[in-house]
Amino acid sequence: MREILELGMAGVGARLRRMLAYGLDLAIIGAYFAVIVCIGVYCSRRNRSVADFALGGRSIPWWAVLASILASEISAGTFFGTPGEGFRLRNYTYAQLMVGYLLARLVVSAVFIPAYYKHNVVSIYEFLELRFGPHTRRLASAIFLLTRSLASGTRLWVPTLLLVVIWNQTHRDQPMGNWEQFWFTGAALVLISLLTAAYTAIGGIKAVIWTDVLQIAVLFAALGFSVWYLLGHIPGGWEGAKANLTAPGDLRLWQWEGDLPATTAWGKLKSVLGTEYTVWAALFGSLFVTLATHGTDQDMVQRMLTAKNKRQSAVATILSGVADIPVTFAVLTIGILLAVYYGQVVHDPQLPLADGKPDSSRIFPYFVVDVMPGGLRGLVVAGVLATTMGSLGTAMNSLATSYSRDFHFRWFGTPDDDRQRVRIIRLSTVGFTLVLILVGLATAFVKAHYPDLSIIGIILGSFGYTYGSLLGIFMVGLFTKHRGSEIGNPIAMVAGIVAVALLSNLPNDLAQICTGHALYQNPEWFPIIEFPWRIMAGTLVTAGVALGFPTRTRR
Repeated sequence: MREILELGMAGVGARLRRMLAYGLDLAIIGAYFAVIVCIGVYCSRRNRSVADFALGGRSIPWWAVLASILASEISAGTFFGTPGEGFRLRNYTYAQLMVGYLLARLVVSAVFIPAYYKHNVVSIYEFLELRFGPHTRRLASAIFLLTRSLASGTRLWVPTLLLVVIWNQTHRDQPMGNWEQFWFTGAALVLISLLTAAYTAIGGIKAVIWTDVLQIAVLFAALGFSVWYLLGHIPGGWEGAKANLTAPGDLRLWQWEGDLPATTAWGKLKSVLGTEYTVWAALFGSLFVTLATHGTDQDMVQRMLTAKNKRQSAVATILSGVADIPVTFAVLTIGILLAVYYGQVVHDPQLPLADGKPDSSRIFPYFVVDVMPGGLRGLVVAGVLATTMGSLGTAMNSLATSYSRDFHFRWFGTPDDDRQRVRIIRLSTVGFTLVLILVGLATAFVKAHYPDLSIIGIILGSFGYTYGSLLGIFMVGLFTKHRGSEIGNPIAMVAGIVAVALLSNLPNDLAQICTGHALYQNPEWFPIIEFPWRIMAGTLVTAGVALGFPTRTRR
């Protein structure tokens, strides 16, 4: 009887400790969001013009811009998706892409940013009107609005994975199935979006950047703790982990050849183009990816243009690339250590599964909820949600800014009162919030239907289809004086989008999702390219076609 009472008391004590830990987590999350709301309200008092709302009056210090760029890049997608890649691959080949990322920042800092500061643009697509004309500007802006909505909407779905894991951990006897997760994540992303829209519409880009500074500190602490904890609980630390990573490809950093065996030169090239992470993808594919995301995407460039001058903007941009390197290695290390931790050290029957295997996209959220101590776990959850809200807030702000300046003011006229112009941008922010919610719900639906899909592939693939056409036109405008025209540019951009869709097998993939059958059979010689190569392919096709049309009027 005494033993039964002791066991009962131990069980009550354990439940009480869990309740206290979760209560501490909720208190920290609540305090975190209260700070974010206060930042938004404080920043709203200085938004007297469109320049203040969209660019922070170009008064943000470079180190805050640097933190904001990092926070955008280390989104919830990266925070959960990159450890998932490390867990799935058990190596560092994803980090090869950092080579192109850093090279591209040098080009953006030397060419793109000075041009934007020189012409004093708010929407970067105003530059295309100055160089070519209004039709090119509106088409480029429309492509940005579509692509950024898709990319940010898919990111919006990612942090809801953490909420699903929390639910399954607290309801172990009733875990959610795929479709129950869909409805749960749908409700969560709606709530996150509305909260983000509130402080973004109130505080503008200043609120976004200063919340980014706060969240990046939280995320760095979470990454550091995760590495420290895993190394401390794997016998032998890093050396002990390496002893369990002896399979072919484990801990590999550089990969020169593609995954598919080939003997001919064309076969080897096809294999490289069809492989996600190789040295060639790092040198060329990721170079074009970053040129597009950091040079032609209003979402990212708008952060850079908040700096006081082009020099400070360039410093923040380049240093963000340098800081990305250790961060990427840290998150990949977490994924690799998780593969050892749950493979050889701890055999947890509750691990989230996808098609009978551990789900790489949910393995790190599961670790955060199941292993991290109360308090720190709440801080990480708050940080992840805030990271999503930070990148989502900038997306909302940039989408509203581009739409208002490139379309609304042109269609309905520009109000004389600056406050009225800010009001229109705020209303546009709410409108694009609804668009992003719909995209997030669609992503959750696809993930529920195909649970083994990679997070990184979804996010990076979504803008790979169209950003090559944007980058191609910007490069023609920046690097030539007499090529490209109002007639040729739309033809070139459509050609770039169609080429990438065919090279990535998009029509067949969509048909497979909708009907279960492919539309056509590709020839044996036809290459199917992976996401790091899509923007490069679109850029080359777009620029090649646009160069065939001379600029008729010097602008």
